[in-house]
Amino acid sequence: MELGYLAATLNELTFSILLAGYKSCPPNWIKKGKKPLYHSLWFITKGNGEIVINGKKYTLSPGKLIVFTPGMICDKKTSSTEPLEFYFIRFTHAGAFEKKDQWHFKLPQELTFPLHGVYTIKNNTGVVLLLEEINSLSKRRGATTAFKQKILFQELLLTFIHDFHAQTISGDSSQVIEETIEYISKHYHQPITLDDLAKMAGLSKSHYSRLFKKNVGYSPIEYLTHLRIDRAKELLAHSDIRIKEVSQNVGYDDELYFSRIFKKVVGVAPTQFSDEQKTFPFSPIQKDGLTE
Repeated sequence: MELGYLAATLNELTFSILLAGYKSCPPNWIKKGKKPLYHSLWFITKGNGEIVINGKKYTLSPGKLIVFTPGMICDKKTSSTEPLEFYFIRFTHAGAFEKKDQWHFKLPQELTFPLHGVYTIKNNTGVVLLLEEINSLSKRRGATTAFKQKILFQELLLTFIHDFHAQTISGDSSQVIEETIEYISKHYHQPITLDDLAKMAGLSKSHYSRLFKKNVGYSPIEYLTHLRIDRAKELLAHSDIRIKEVSQNVGYDDELYFSRIFKKVVGVAPTQFSDEQKTFPFSPIQKDGLTE
């Protein structure tokens, strides 16, 4: 699973909770040939059982996450002595995201949800707390309740991403990636190469790049570029310094090269961006999705 792709895809979605609850199955409970009509997830908290999804069998036990998508062929059954208990959420989603000052929208039928099938979750406590709160809110009504439930659902998805990340990257590797990110944030205005960062991490360039992208969702140089452009946008929006000075302040000696990179990332030239921000001085700076 590419965690950078997973985070980026989920970040472009908006969600609506259709149903949430907690189910205790009776002994020997069986459902065969069921095809889900909606996207939904189960999180097993007690008991044992099994599920067959499109012909592939999985064992179910506490800590297992099952993500169902419409059209899956599913056979489910529970143990006779330790029946399954699980939280469930049925949801729908659509695409809605901003990129380069343009909003993009996609209908549910145009999207493929990036999670499907069975996963193991290690942080059971954190997941259960969120699911319990979502379940509790499902017994109430109102726009504020629905809004909070939606936020908690997104927090739940983020918890899954963090859990997957913890399972795939060792603590030492994760730490060295964080250290190089911290270095980039403090020295982005200075010359930084992939060689420099890999040596700092004590890894080969290819291994470091793979770990960085898995951890962050961007290659090291993409991350550095976007960070520099974010800082340039702040300078262009809140100061009157020339483009050449902005370029040098964020680590580019060549003003023309900086302008090309800026337009590629932002969608407009630095001069146009500066003029637009000066026209609307109180409008928020548009971010490109990398920084919060």
